[in-house]
Amino acid sequence: MPNKTNYHCHSLFCDGRADMNDFLRFAIAEGYSSCGFSSHAPLPFSTAWTMEWDRMEDYLNEFRRMKQRYAGVLELCIGLEIDYLGDESNASKACFQQLPLDFRIGSVHLLPNEQGQWVDIDCPPESYHQIVHRHFHGDVEQVVRLYYHQLTCMLEKGGFDIVGHPDKMHYNASTLLPDLLDQPWYDALVRSYFARIVELGYVVEVNTKAYHTAGTFFPNARYFGYLHQLGARVMVNSDAHYPDLLSNGRAEALEALRKAGFTSVVEWHHAQWQDVPLSPSSL
Repeated sequence: MPNKTNYHCHSLFCDGRADMNDFLRFAIAEGYSSCGFSSHAPLPFSTAWTMEWDRMEDYLNEFRRMKQRYAGVLELCIGLEIDYLGDESNASKACFQQLPLDFRIGSVHLLPNEQGQWVDIDCPPESYHQIVHRHFHGDVEQVVRLYYHQLTCMLEKGGFDIVGHPDKMHYNASTLLPDLLDQPWYDALVRSYFARIVELGYVVEVNTKAYHTAGTFFPNARYFGYLHQLGARVMVNSDAHYPDLLSNGRAEALEALRKAGFTSVVEWHHAQWQDVPLSPSSL
């Protein structure tokens, strides 16, 4: 079925809540044509949400088993969502480049505080408020600017194909700065960032994870028109941690992209990324 795809899925190998097979059975029932897994890549330290290096071979082997099992039914690809932690850890490192992956997603979930400690800012708003006050003197603008600095450094370092949930910071930051999206300085940061993404040839992920709970996409839909003007290539992913959320917000995102002028999305077919025409609206 056209445009029924998802390449940002988290299974039990990281913080997902189901195994690969459960995701794929749901995808087939939904009429998907292709699907991919992108476990949170190992970090230099342990967390509750990332995969450990000693599970990597199991992850790749389980994918191979699923690929063989569903051959001819669903086209599959395997990747990782790799965090940017400066030179300490990033997608360009040999340990990630040498893995037999089909794709890599570059993301930022952590920021360095003044002591050089990595702080997780991808959290519920209440925790985010505490982190901003405890680690960044309550200065939300400082946190936002640091976030985009890290994202831009990630682009320059490279080693990945897809930019994961661009501008995700806006949701948490807006709970402390309600007019954030209308601030000229913020708009300038976002537009500069998106322009650099397109210049360097990355695919922009339209992440639908929070659409039904928070009413927003990442990136925010107000920037879809600008991305189209830039000539960005986009794909729609739900960042699913549960199989039944695989299609969360997909139809709405595709419709918003159509209204912004997009006529195609990036999908994995015949073992490569292709620009596939947007199907007629299903809304």
